[in-house]
Amino acid sequence: MSRIGKKPIEIPEGVEVTINERTIKVKGPKGELTWDYPVNIKPLLSDRKIIFERTGNTRLDKSLHGLVRSNVNNMVTGVLHGYQKVLEIIGIGYKAQVIGNKIVLNLGYSHPIEFSLPEGIKAYVDAKQTVITLTGVDKHKLGQVTANIRSLRLPDSYKGKGIRYSGEYLKLKAGKTGKK
Repeated sequence: MSRIGKKPIEIPEGVEVTINERTIKVKGPKGELTWDYPVNIKPLLSDRKIIFERTGNTRLDKSLHGLVRSNVNNMVTGVLHGYQKVLEIIGIGYKAQVIGNKIVLNLGYSHPIEFSLPEGIKAYVDAKQTVITLTGVDKHKLGQVTANIRSLRLPDSYKGKGIRYSGEYLKLKAGKTGKK
């Protein structure tokens, strides 16, 4: 029994949900998202609530039950409020700039890196050019974009230089000590 899959999703005011044969479409003030749900799960729409039922009782069906409910809940939250991720750039001379639909990053390499943002993701850089704020309605796409940007210069385990998530804690290694 999936406890998460059994919970109904309340549809707030200003959000429209349309269920077709295999597609769920969620439209709200921030944008619109569509998703093809698995055949094993059947969504039912009634009284501003979405309830999910599974067609079988196999292990796969049970695992998909909670997954589908979580994905649709993330879609409803995304089109209503949106999602935000913050990246911090740490290192001398490391900085970022937003130019149109691209982020130009100087990360200590011999050349600046241009990262093109996909459609639906927006970026903002603070005045010091060391904090990147990414926003979007699709939680999965936003998380993937932030992971791709972070992978351009992973945090160093000795000095901590690189790109990290806001609030991420790194345990730094002690360097070599000289001979005496």
